[in-house]
Amino acid sequence: MRELSFTKHPPKTRRISAIIVDDETFARENLKMLLESYCPEVRVDGLAGSAAEARKLVDELSPDLVFLDIMMPGEDGFSLLQSMEQRTFMVIFTTAFREHTLRAIRESALDYLEKPVDIDELKKAVERAVAKASATQRVSEARLSHILESIALTNTVEKTVIPTRDGFAVIRNTDIIHLEADENYTTIYVAGGKKYVTSRNIKVFEDKLDPHMFFRVHKSHIINIVHHLREFTRTDGNVAVMSNNAHIPVSRRKLQEFLDKLSQA
Repeated sequence: MRELSFTKHPPKTRRISAIIVDDETFARENLKMLLESYCPEVRVDGLAGSAAEARKLVDELSPDLVFLDIMMPGEDGFSLLQSMEQRTFMVIFTTAFREHTLRAIRESALDYLEKPVDIDELKKAVERAVAKASATQRVSEARLSHILESIALTNTVEKTVIPTRDGFAVIRNTDIIHLEADENYTTIYVAGGKKYVTSRNIKVFEDKLDPHMFFRVHKSHIINIVHHLREFTRTDGNVAVMSNNAHIPVSRRKLQEFLDKLSQA
């Protein structure tokens, strides 16, 4: 009797759906082209140029994977993720952040692609995403919180991520009016009447914020001299009056440096 033989075929790799979120048209189209050319296991279902567009696409398409630009005007990538309580998709960040911030992402077990996107790195990131999809793994709140906290300590771009008692706040540096220290806590006063309290020491923010925009006028105070300093008066001592009408003391030790800074502005 003739023996029957069976050829074993390797299981098919699962194809995952994805959307690309980036405010730059070229970046979106270029990443889409690279995925179509080198990553057949990914199907690009949509492109979004803003967080608002991305939110709609996620609701409509329920993608397995989101390629997400970190820094976008208006609402950035981190704000988008924070606003979505029930996330069922994986995330690959696309970023131009410098190396030590990328290290924070890596240590949080979240994937990223550094711009400009390298083809080999893209393929590796996609392979990991496919493996995670097969294991039904998703981005956890703990991992996201860890990366946000790490970036809050290192980010020196246009926005600052502030760890707060309830989570995190992403604030434009131009909106920060002044910061006030209270022992190991710092209160950040923001345009619109908001304020945030964080357990970070004020020195952390002094080292991080743009020195051309912010100046530490006192051991307990940092002010935004470019966007929110309204006037300087000596009527009741040396006082900086801010856009929210806060009267911030300028220490005698810092006075000359402060005046020199204003003359250069």
